[in-house]
Amino acid sequence: MPELPEVEVVRAGLAPAVTGARVLAVEVMDPRALKRHTPLGEQPGLGGHGRTLSAETGRSRASDFERRLTGQTLQAPLRRGKFMWIPLADPPGSAPVSPGAAASLAPGTAPTAGTALLAHLGMSGQLLLRATDAADDRHVRIRTWIEHPEHGELRLDFADQRLFGSLALDALTPTAPLGAIPQQAAHIARDPLDEHFDDGAFVAAIRSRGVGAKKLLLDQRLVSGVGNIYADETLWRARVHPEAPGSSLTQRRAASLLHHMREVFAQALAEGGTSFDEQYVNVNGQAGYFAHSLNAYGRGGEACPRCGGPIKRVPFGGRSSHFCPRCQRRPSAPNT
Repeated sequence: MPELPEVEVVRAGLAPAVTGARVLAVEVMDPRALKRHTPLGEQPGLGGHGRTLSAETGRSRASDFERRLTGQTLQAPLRRGKFMWIPLADPPGSAPVSPGAAASLAPGTAPTAGTALLAHLGMSGQLLLRATDAADDRHVRIRTWIEHPEHGELRLDFADQRLFGSLALDALTPTAPLGAIPQQAAHIARDPLDEHFDDGAFVAAIRSRGVGAKKLLLDQRLVSGVGNIYADETLWRARVHPEAPGSSLTQRRAASLLHHMREVFAQALAEGGTSFDEQYVNVNGQAGYFAHSLNAYGRGGEACPRCGGPIKRVPFGGRSSHFCPRCQRRPSAPNT
C-alpha cells in the first residue's frame, strides 16, 4: 500500500502540473527519504538502504540530490507497477541513446537514456502539490519548488510518515519495444494496464508453478503493481482460493484471474484508490473511496457479499489474507 491504482492516481494528478515545469529549488529535510538515491561517483548500495543513515552519508545524498535536480525541466510522469518516475528533459552528463548506438554496445552493457526522478511511495509516501505559501504538511521529507509555464510557481512536497518510501535520481535504461525505465525498476514485470503486457505469457507462467495463487499475484517478476489489497479482491472476484496452486488452475481460470485483476484496478482507479488511516491521499491531499467497495480485504468475520458466508481472515507472510471459504474453495485435484 499504495498499490498500482493509488500510484496511477498520483501520476495522473501530477502530470498537468509538472510536465514542462522547471525545478527552482530543492530542500532535503530528511535524508532518510533518499535511501534509494546514489550520488554520482558512488557505487549503488554503499551507505545503506534502510531508514537509518550515517550523518555523513545523509549529507552526501542530500547535497547531490539537491544539486542535480535544481534547474532541471521535468517531463511527463510515467509509471510501471508501484514505481513512478519523471524523466528529466536535459540530464547533466547524459543523453538519449539511439537504437543504433544501443545495438553497438557490448553484450551485458546497459545503456543509459537519460535520468529520471524516481518515486516509490512505500507504505505511506505522499506526493502533494501545494501553493508556495501553503501551510506545512505533516511528515514532509523533501520539498521541491517548481515553475510551470501555465500554472506558475508550485511546491511539490514528498511526505512519508513511516519512511518506507523514497525519491531518487536514477539512470534510465532503454526498453523494448518503446521507451525507457529507471534501472531500479527494470527488474519488475509489466503491469496489466500496460498495452504491451503479454496475457498469454502471464497465463502460462501462472499455470507452470505449484505456488499458491496469491503468492503468484504478489510476485512482481510475473505481474507488477499488485499488493495485498488487490490480490485479495482479484481472487475473490475470480472465486480462486489464495492457496490454490497455480498449476491447479485451468487455462480459463488463470485467464479469469487476469480479467478480474484489470476489472478491480479499473474500478479502484475510478474511485480514486483505497485509503486507510489517511496514509494514502492524492496530490491534493484527498482520500480515495474504493475502500467502500471492497468485498474481501479487511472484512474478516463479515458476511460475504456474494453468498452470505463469513469472510475468513488468515495470517499471510506477516500480513493477512481475506477470502470466502464457501465461494473460494481450494481445488482437490490438478487441472486437466
